[in-house]
Amino acid sequence: MDVEFIAGRWADELERLLGDLPEWFGIEASVASYVEAARTLPSLAAVHDDAVVGVGVVRHHNPHSAEIEVMAVRRDLHRQGIGRQLIDRLEGDLREQGALLLQVKTRGPSAPSSEYGRTRAFYEAVGFIPLEERSDIWDAENPCLIMVKPLS
Repeated sequence: MDVEFIAGRWADELERLLGDLPEWFGIEASVASYVEAARTLPSLAAVHDDAVVGVGVVRHHNPHSAEIEVMAVRRDLHRQGIGRQLIDRLEGDLREQGALLLQVKTRGPSAPSSEYGRTRAFYEAVGFIPLEERSDIWDAENPCLIMVKPLS
């Protein structure tokens, strides 16, 4: 599916997308935190037929590394290539800015979940490598898997 990318602040659209994905974004405090981050951090929207169908939010840690703070694609458009296109565009923008490393955090495999299994498989398919799983970032029931991707 072809989409247009528009940089900006997409908090309201992100909130709508997250609200439709409770299997991944069912913790109200986390959703509020992601939406608030989208009000100030660089964001990229994927637009198709004048509708926002995906949003990616990036947090810059230093001149060499950045993190996908949150990314969501409209449920009925999963597996249509929008997530991959979002990642590709974010990576290209970050490379132009001189970033060398991109990370993303997701739920770790020690807490079985078919939804997060799909998420991890997606990130691996677009080149992310599992770095480490930690239970001290979120909590013991939600272990955090840090995944990284070199951009050089």
